[in-house]
Amino acid sequence: MGKLVAIVGRPNVGKSTLFNRLTNTRHAIVSDVAGTTRDRQYGKCEWCGKEFSVVDTGGWVVNSDDIFEDAIRRQVLVATEEADLILFVVDIKNGVTDWDEDVAQILRRTKLPVMLVANKADNNQDNYYSAEFYSLGLGDPYSISAATGSGTGDLLDEVLRRLPDTEIDATEELPRFAVVGRPNAGKSSLINAFIGEDRNIVTDIAGTTRDSIYTKFTKFSFNFYLVDTAGIRRKNKVSEDLEFYSVMRSIRAIENSDVCILLIDATRGIEAQDMNIFQLIQRNNKSLVVVVNKWDLVQDKSQPAIKTFENAIRERMAPFTDFPIIFASALTKQRIFKVLETAQMVYENRKARVGTTKLNEVMLPLIEAFPPPSVKGKFIKIKYCAQLPGTQIPSFVFYANLPQYIKEPYKRFLENKIRENWHMTGSPINIFIRQK
Repeated sequence: MGKLVAIVGRPNVGKSTLFNRLTNTRHAIVSDVAGTTRDRQYGKCEWCGKEFSVVDTGGWVVNSDDIFEDAIRRQVLVATEEADLILFVVDIKNGVTDWDEDVAQILRRTKLPVMLVANKADNNQDNYYSAEFYSLGLGDPYSISAATGSGTGDLLDEVLRRLPDTEIDATEELPRFAVVGRPNAGKSSLINAFIGEDRNIVTDIAGTTRDSIYTKFTKFSFNFYLVDTAGIRRKNKVSEDLEFYSVMRSIRAIENSDVCILLIDATRGIEAQDMNIFQLIQRNNKSLVVVVNKWDLVQDKSQPAIKTFENAIRERMAPFTDFPIIFASALTKQRIFKVLETAQMVYENRKARVGTTKLNEVMLPLIEAFPPPSVKGKFIKIKYCAQLPGTQIPSFVFYANLPQYIKEPYKRFLENKIRENWHMTGSPINIFIRQK
């Protein structure tokens, strides 16, 4: 079950630097412009063989007028509702500010584990200054330097120790479908349309508010779990930060599912936030079904209009374009059944196996006809390929004499040829090039 750690703190205390350090990335997510790429605020951290997700709340402040007070306070509230653990970052050079005290007051009221991180302790002398943070009433401060990495190992050990150990009962290997999308795209309506009035054959598994709720679905000879994220929001807590909220909320559902049903509002088209959620789906290697909901409200339902809409969606989501798009309406229940059938089909595609002999028979002549471009006068030969066994998504390995020279575009060519010859619609594919 995915664990979520949120980093909170006022601007300029080094939240993004800490985020980059924990996720081993160098996404320069430090920017003063409101609305710069916001999809990078999420990453995975691996430590001692355990994995958890990290969310940096830093880049979500939109209005500069209320940057200090309301906006950040709201984010802290959202973070405390959604995460499993909070890292509260303060600046050891500045000492305790009024704002830190404000946040500490919110955090003292939550039942969540909170760790106080005193950042910018660049030398041993600075460690002594951390003592004044005891006044915040949040226990021992952990002195670290996110820039140099000093102290972060001990911090991570403690994070793992404090993360709750709630494993979902995975006795039944059933497919898990998550319905995701931005607020108001109709997630609740769609789930209600699936479940319909016969609520009796529906059982909820994980029940805590912060977890995704699993609903077992056994109608029409289907058998799967719906990972429901809709309708758990507490209205009074979240006023403006819907975007931040829906992404925090989606992370959970996407990580815990096999197939994501991404809802797009037909009346509004594909928007930046849909793309954020799509990127989360891609980064977690999940299968995808796109459902254009509220199709009953669209005036022009002609074939050309549908084609235009489909092309617009695939263009935005390129290079991954091999996924089904369904035009449906949760309200009139139009094509609801098709959504479930397609999700089931896409789930089966994740498990697709291709025999090695067949794979080589089809792929090697194609590779010979279109070999990888030569680099520095060296010719690259691919002699053999196979599908790796026991992977989560279909993964293929190609053995070449100079694997380091095969670039992304050629890998995409290989992937497209595999997709043309075998049915893997909706499922991501991994292509690996190895030394033969």
